Amino acid sequence: MFTTKTFGKIIWMASILLVSVQLNAQDKNKKVSFEVKGNCGMCKARIEKAALKVKGVKYVNWDIPSKKITLILDENKCSPMDVRKAIALKGHDTDSTKADIKTYNNLPACCKYRDPNSIHMDHGTKH
Repeated sequence: MFTTKTFGKIIWMASILLVSVQLNAQDKNKKVSFEVKGNCGMCKARIEKAALKVKGVKYVNWDIPSKKITLILDENKCSPMDVRKAIALKGHDTDSTKADIKTYNNLPACCKYRDPNSIHMDHGTKH
C-alpha cells in the first residue's frame, strides 16, 4: 500500500516528468525571424537552400522586400546561429554574421547587396 507521503512523491515526480516533456516538445517547432541581406529571387533561392540544409530546419521563407527570413526549427538539432552561419557561408550577411569578402564577391552582380547601385539592376528571375 502507498502511504500519503509516497503517493505525494509519485504525483510530484509525474508532474516534473510531464513539464519536462512539454518543454522539450516546445523546442521542436520554434519560430524564428531575423534579417538577411539580399536583393532578388536568386538571393532568395540561395538563402533558403542554405537554411534548409541545416539539420533541424523544417520551414524557411525569405521575404525579398523586408529582408526577413522566417524559420521553423528544432532547437534540439540546431540553433538560429547555425542557420545564420550557413547563410553567411553562401555570401549573405545576417543581423549577426557577415559573409567573407571572397564569397560575397563571387555572387552575381545583381546579388551584391553591399553595392548601393545593385538595387537598381534588373532583379528578374532570369539572368
